[in-house]
Amino acid sequence: MPKMKTKSGAKKRFKVASSGRIKRGSAFLRHILTKKTTKRKRQMRRRSAVNSTNMAAVRSMLPYSS
Repeated sequence: MPKMKTKSGAKKRFKVASSGRIKRGSAFLRHILTKKTTKRKRQMRRRSAVNSTNMAAVRSMLPYSS
């Protein structure tokens, strides 16, 4: 059987932690930043985990990550 390809967009956006959870960056931090509060922008810098409802979709895009 041929190897499955990893989605290159997902490869750039997600990182897999050693525990198996998938980390992602926050959206809404590219432009129109003047109306967003400093606290909100600072908290969006952190990486957060992918929600369980999206986990199956992200795992299928990264077949060899886990």
